[in-house]
Amino acid sequence: MFGRQRRTQPVRRACRAQKTPDTDGGLLMQSLHLLSLLLQYPSKDLQSVAGEIRQRLHLDKALPADAVAELDPLLTRLATSDIYEAQENYVELFDRGRAHSLHLFEHVHGESRDRGQAMVDLRERYLAAGLEPTGNELPDYLPLFLDYCSTLPEEAARDMLAEPGVVLVALAARLAEKQSDYAPLFALLCDIADVEMNEDAMNAIPPADDPEDLEALDAQWEEEEIRFGAEAAPDPNAACPKVGEMLDRMRDPAAPQTPVRS
Repeated sequence: MFGRQRRTQPVRRACRAQKTPDTDGGLLMQSLHLLSLLLQYPSKDLQSVAGEIRQRLHLDKALPADAVAELDPLLTRLATSDIYEAQENYVELFDRGRAHSLHLFEHVHGESRDRGQAMVDLRERYLAAGLEPTGNELPDYLPLFLDYCSTLPEEAARDMLAEPGVVLVALAARLAEKQSDYAPLFALLCDIADVEMNEDAMNAIPPADDPEDLEALDAQWEEEEIRFGAEAAPDPNAACPKVGEMLDRMRDPAAPQTPVRS
């Protein structure tokens, strides 16, 4: 899908630094599931297990301790804040416009027809892994994608998470700019995926405007005209070629990968 950049390169490192081996029966995979829970719509059930999530994340030696510690403000707020306030903040942050959307393909395809085929391809990947997506969420919903990654062997999970790496980097940067306590969670995902959080990666997908009012929000979500044939106008918000290549890899893991140049 997308690739991760190490802290000195615009994309994922060719030679990855040695990660701490997961010697505790797949703790990292469990942690991906726990992180997916933290990214879901806040509920009283989530509040009740926030302390246990904190404890389990701190016990995972495959995760950098300093990065896990930076999740403490988010975990504390989710556990102690009024549930309706937590839900309102979540909607305001993730559902108000596209800038911080948790639907991965939205950052690449927007609402174009291409997104539909990408959804089908990703769902087929879930089904091939023995997962049957339930509920109303689309396949590119990040918590669902993290749950899928949590079913894979550690190395495969890191590689899979790296595919939407540039989206994760962009979201981490945008949330940090807003001083959101969700930002460290995305930074941790980037670390797990081994993607470089540098300026090139942050700018690899087109910026999305934050609407200032309901009218602007409606205008942003209005579906653009769909054209067919050679005269179809290019989408000014289309992803750059680098992102397009990564997206192709996500949709078709068997497709040959173009070498990345720094």
